[in-house]
Amino acid sequence: MAGMDILYLLIPLSLVLVFVIAALFWWSLRSGQYEDLEGPGHRILMDDDRADALQKNGTFDSDQGGSSHK
Repeated sequence: MAGMDILYLLIPLSLVLVFVIAALFWWSLRSGQYEDLEGPGHRILMDDDRADALQKNGTFDSDQGGSSHK
């Protein structure tokens, strides 16, 4: 019966772990972590690096890949 004594520790520990995971998942749902799953992917694809380089440097040199070295 000595092998069964470990169950008195493992079963409550597993229940506590389940409740902690459920609480973290519930918090992530309530805080809006899953609201916009596709937005960041679309922002990466629609990013206009040339417009950013033009604003930062004042000029845009297409041969240098956005840097304006003279």
